[in-house]
Amino acid sequence: MSEQLTEILKRLGSDAELAKGLIERIRVKAHKSFTFMEVCGTHTHAISKTGIRKALAGKIKLLSGPGCPVCVTPDEEIDAFISLANMKDVVVATFGDMLHVPGTKGSLAEERDSGRDIRVVYSALDILDMAEREKGKEFCFLGVGFETTSPTVLATVAEAKIRKIRNFSIYSSFKLIPPALRMIASHPELNIDGFLLPGHVSAIIGTQPYRFLVDEFKRPSVVAGFEALDILEAILMMLNEISNGKPELEIQYKRVVTSEGNPNALGLIEGMCDAKDSVWRGLGVIPDTGLKLKDEWKNFDVECKLGLAPVSYRDSGASKACRCGDVLLGRILPLECPLFETICTPEKAVGPCMVSSEGACAAYYKYER
Repeated sequence: MSEQLTEILKRLGSDAELAKGLIERIRVKAHKSFTFMEVCGTHTHAISKTGIRKALAGKIKLLSGPGCPVCVTPDEEIDAFISLANMKDVVVATFGDMLHVPGTKGSLAEERDSGRDIRVVYSALDILDMAEREKGKEFCFLGVGFETTSPTVLATVAEAKIRKIRNFSIYSSFKLIPPALRMIASHPELNIDGFLLPGHVSAIIGTQPYRFLVDEFKRPSVVAGFEALDILEAILMMLNEISNGKPELEIQYKRVVTSEGNPNALGLIEGMCDAKDSVWRGLGVIPDTGLKLKDEWKNFDVECKLGLAPVSYRDSGASKACRCGDVLLGRILPLECPLFETICTPEKAVGPCMVSSEGACAAYYKYER
């Protein structure tokens, strides 16, 4: 056993022996080099932290996908959030990850330091109490997230209606994962052999929305948990599918994920939102990957409520040298970005992939330099 693998197994504690067995089976089963994409940012950090990427090097190439909602939010929407924070008597509330993401005009953190009322919350529900106490202000929550986040925010909107809180609204920048995966699977420059599907998102939507990956693109796809053994088992499951010549859609994370998902959460999304085209950093416009509130909920849509101008999207961001978009698409590894570790660091990030706790560049910087 190599010194590197010994060092990796030390990180896994009591799981080391099981992990060693799975790694050996993977290396034997992989008769050539395969490229798999881990879609979820939490998977990326788990893979980097545990050393799985290095343990499988030469046999399995693991690419990070667009599974970090903060990272795929384009500069122009960050700029729109900043403009909103500069409006009179408007309080912007957000999760902490968004605070330091740079747009072309700076970041929300910089705006807060200059006196704008921007508040970090742990739950959208926290804002309702603030709004009831401070009725002279409009409280806007930045709805950035995937199918895991949107139902909780939509439940807050429904609660605001019940409580007759009229000075609360959301900026809907929610995104949907499956249509983005369709775009990646069909991309002519990418050769993804299989998809490690996100556990948290799949707990909400189930597995059927991914069916096209197997039926149309013949790519093995497995929903995985977040422990090292979960990820290794899911990789082995994909290799077994390839070996059998029969790609399948499987659930490794059966202790949390079911094929039908969470009907209550899905009911909120379907009942309160319509799909819209959405711009993803690095991927461009992807049809029907965004969510907007239905007309009957428009009093809680800050863009309608305050008459905000539509966001004007450009072809390039503030820094052409930043390769966040290519990292999110799986074109390059974070280490291949010319700014990585030199100009772009967690302390002074140029792109969102280095800022977010789910960002691939942040994971590589912390664990894989």
